[in-house]
Amino acid sequence: MKKNPFFGLYIVIAILLVIPFIAPNNFYLDLAIRMAINATIVLGLNLLIGFAGQISLGHAGFLGIGAYASAILPTHFGWHPLPAMAAGAVVAAALAGLVARPIFKLKGNYLAMATLGLGIIINIAIRNETNFTGGPDGMPVPAMGLMGFELTTDKQWYWVVAFILSVSLWASLNLIDSPFGRALRALHGSEVASQVVGVDIVRYKVAIFVLSAAFASVLGSITAHYVAFVTPTFADFFHSIELVTMVVVGGMASIYGSLVGAVLLTALPQALATFEGWETVVFGGILMLCMIFLPKGLVPTLAAKFGKGE
Repeated sequence: MKKNPFFGLYIVIAILLVIPFIAPNNFYLDLAIRMAINATIVLGLNLLIGFAGQISLGHAGFLGIGAYASAILPTHFGWHPLPAMAAGAVVAAALAGLVARPIFKLKGNYLAMATLGLGIIINIAIRNETNFTGGPDGMPVPAMGLMGFELTTDKQWYWVVAFILSVSLWASLNLIDSPFGRALRALHGSEVASQVVGVDIVRYKVAIFVLSAAFASVLGSITAHYVAFVTPTFADFFHSIELVTMVVVGGMASIYGSLVGAVLLTALPQALATFEGWETVVFGGILMLCMIFLPKGLVPTLAAKFGKGE
């Protein structure tokens, strides 16, 4: 009997529905919100890295574009938050489309360096445009509102990000089982073989990069409105590496691995807070052990070990 690919989705939705009622206080609800936001970002990044096989070390730059669009346009130009969010996604997608073709002519380390350079350029631009962005100090972000209703409490935000995560998970599962998703997997397996069977590899590389960039921008806007303040750290190199690490630890080319990786690496720094002064060392040691004993990521490795596919 064929396994229902959406069974995991039903479990995730059930967990999301229960969390607000069992969270002891707002600290844990805030942590759950950040987990859901990171999980949604990593879903989009895994489509690019895990399924299409295209590395991006500057992906946080697109989060920064979305975050600052939601800060600058309402603050300086009086835009409503939703059109500002859409504008940020359009700018991120346009930038990704503009640079994708020359970037994806590169491979391996050269591709990684090119995407890293793109992220650094975005971060420098944000830091230097002090009149609009507030420079290194950052700037406040207006509240998200619609028809007179504003999102102000953690519970309200939780239901919003839980809904976004659920829809994103459903869309990702459908995408990877579509002709587009099968083309991405073929591209990852062998570009030459993909070309032989008629896959336009450049078009698919550009399309998934643009989609992932727009996805990241929207989540950058959501995060900025939630925390109500934005700084250049949204778009810095370390944030990009953190996101890629979530993909790798959870499992590349694994939809549910994206969720697991994001949840674990969002919660782990909080869990290690008791190791005063040694948190980073312990954190690094745990990551090393994961890569040594679970080289394909947590979900794919455990799924293979117990004889179950995703």
